[in-house]
Amino acid sequence: MENAKVINLKDIKFENGFWKEMQELVRNEVIPYQSKALDDGIDGAEPSRCKENFRKAAKALRLRKSGVKTPVYPTDKWHYTEEAGAFKGWVFQDSDLYKWIEAASYSLINHRDLKLEKAVDGAIELICSAAEDDGYIDTLYTINNPAARFENLRDFHELYCFGHLAEAACAHYSATGKKTLLSAAARFADLICKEFGEGGIQGYGGHPIAEEGLLKLYGKTGKRDYLDTARLFINRRGTRPYYFDLERGETTPKGEIKYTYNQAHLPVREQKEAAGHAVRAVYLYTAMAHLARIDDDSELLNTCKALFDDITDKKMYITGGIGSTKEGEAFTYAYDLPNGTAYAETCASVGMIFFARRMAQADFDSKYFNTAEKCLYNCVLAGMAEDGKSFFYTNPLEIDPKTLAADERKSHIKAVRQKWFDCACCPPNIARLISDLGEYCFMENDDTIFINLYENCKAKFDNAEIEINGDYTGSGKISVKIKPAEPVKIAFRIPDWSDNYIFSVKNPFVKKGYAYFEINEEQTIEADFSPRIKIMRCNPKVRENIGKVAVTRGPFVYCLEEKDNLSNLHMLRLAEHPKFSFDGENIFANGYREYFSSTALYSEYRPVKEKLVHLKFIPYYKWANRGENEMAVYIRYR
Repeated sequence: MENAKVINLKDIKFENGFWKEMQELVRNEVIPYQSKALDDGIDGAEPSRCKENFRKAAKALRLRKSGVKTPVYPTDKWHYTEEAGAFKGWVFQDSDLYKWIEAASYSLINHRDLKLEKAVDGAIELICSAAEDDGYIDTLYTINNPAARFENLRDFHELYCFGHLAEAACAHYSATGKKTLLSAAARFADLICKEFGEGGIQGYGGHPIAEEGLLKLYGKTGKRDYLDTARLFINRRGTRPYYFDLERGETTPKGEIKYTYNQAHLPVREQKEAAGHAVRAVYLYTAMAHLARIDDDSELLNTCKALFDDITDKKMYITGGIGSTKEGEAFTYAYDLPNGTAYAETCASVGMIFFARRMAQADFDSKYFNTAEKCLYNCVLAGMAEDGKSFFYTNPLEIDPKTLAADERKSHIKAVRQKWFDCACCPPNIARLISDLGEYCFMENDDTIFINLYENCKAKFDNAEIEINGDYTGSGKISVKIKPAEPVKIAFRIPDWSDNYIFSVKNPFVKKGYAYFEINEEQTIEADFSPRIKIMRCNPKVRENIGKVAVTRGPFVYCLEEKDNLSNLHMLRLAEHPKFSFDGENIFANGYREYFSSTALYSEYRPVKEKLVHLKFIPYYKWANRGENEMAVYIRYR
């Protein structure tokens, strides 16, 4: 099995470019805004209650340690709003603060900021104040009923919150060298290893991520127990008798499948189709791919390959969105990709990028970062407004605001981004990914440096220094300057949208979508990926898009908005010969608008009457930044 390591974020510096601007937006606007939101300080926004819960948990611990008996509240729901002294919000509310710390930590690596560092230290102090003596941290149970912990692993997210805590702790230690949060996460991990190890509770979390958290802690500390417990969680999943049955005193009849929502319906090596809650799925698959690489487990890696291909070949929107239905926020079946009711949760696309990176480290194929790029430039970025102060949870491919209030099937769709959510998993997920994006640009093994994503940057490796400059998202031209300390290979990912790529060094060796160059002395290699405007169609099994096309250029998917093209976008048609033009950001084309003067619901067919119009397409990630209006990715053609 091939094996590559991720480059340390401290060794990569973004310079002026597309993602540098996004990182600065996250640093200057998103991280401060989200900190305020977690403390319920955004006027008109859904309250988070996140920091409030940590304060309540710390108070409850202090009272119990002083001999005061604290009230017992229910721990039997997903969401709590009632009793004043109790936990408030969703069962996974703690994780929002952990993801904020992770995003802020990566940002501190990119840009030293003493004010932000102090704010992070304060958040860590708050978290540690809510830690039980044995290392357990979960404010729901610490506030409401400590005796009930680990009784409902399927639903109530203790292990999920731990996973995000572990990831935040690893990021913060990498950024600052401070061990406070790492030590707290390790103490909780030690407790988990004790409780769930061989001879302990034979369960696993209903929402995977503890597995990846443990694997990251193992990578940071070298403690074998963390690797072993992550492996146990993965190998136990879906085995019979179902653990989630045992929790409830139930028995699933032989042959009946349950717990698909949690990816616990089958043992993981028997799961060949992506199923269930999309975020949970890709978080699990990320850990599976990570473990497969560490253990050199080809069977597990082959399972991951099958799952990855099932998603990208049959269940992914052209924007990189996954999870097509609001029912369970889940995958459905092959080619079921409705536009107007798409769930396509932002978190799911973020998780798909995590999965793609772990797969690329174990199987050097460009398809993984082709997919990551699709998700990144489209669905993920669409989840955040241009000012960094409002967000989408779901990401449809068409919308008519007039229909939303009247159609319950679209109750999850918003016409404009929201200031915050009481279930706010997506905003900090975007922030942590963008802040950490430098680690995704490169991979390295013993003799090769792989360039996965192209951004203007400088990077230092053990055997070379690399500087990338250019205009990848515009002209598609880049220049890569390599200063080797010893002979090294450089592998350039060839984007799948590039049909006529040119390298200044002729005849590179190409394998699995990477172009390999032998570098023996200082050298600059130029690449021209020649992005062009493309008319893209779906497989005809995607029923909603028969006779329709989408417009793309380079990594970007484009859409129509009412602001530029008037209402009733479904009445538009792209001309057979559109005469495309490009102004550096937007695409213009000839098209037609159908006009129909009758108000009759039905009438005998007559040839369609149309008038010529000039269409404007904007990048999908920019939609809904000019107020509420119609939007459509797909347009009729011919």
